Amino acid sequence: MGGNLERPAMKRLMADIEAGKIDCVVVYKIDRLSRSLLDFSRVMETFERHNVAFVSVTQQFNTASSMGRLILNVLLSFAQFEREMISERTRDKIAATRRKGKWCGGVPVFGFTIEETKLVVVPHEAERVRQIFDLYRRTHSLLETAKAEAGCFALVSGSWSLRRQMTK
Repeated sequence: MGGNLERPAMKRLMADIEAGKIDCVVVYKIDRLSRSLLDFSRVMETFERHNVAFVSVTQQFNTASSMGRLILNVLLSFAQFEREMISERTRDKIAATRRKGKWCGGVPVFGFTIEETKLVVVPHEAERVRQIFDLYRRTHSLLETAKAEAGCFALVSGSWSLRRQMTK
């Protein structure tokens, strides 16, 4: 989706345009290319520089006229607004979920497991975490602690497992 220009297919498209391999880009909707006004204007500059036509199948506009460019900017403004609103809603939902003490997804950090959407301490893993902190307190070095723990942990089927016991 049109989040930003740092997407593999978008990079290939822009490289092909720069190489003169493409003379027309067809999209279903404008916001499938980009939802950012700044990014879209950069893309359009590249299109213009290389004489590449731009067509949206579902949205009729003509960028050759000032009215067409205005309509394009209005459509892109709404696309960017929509992207920002979705981002804000998602961020608010995750924050509300966390305030309720629920896990928001992903693999829980070592020392915890998930039970009924809540993080719960795993006693033997919590002991291991304390040992790691003690090692750090003794060495005062993240690098030394990481070297001592290298290869100790593995993520197996969505949960942590210890590969070897820590030596003191």
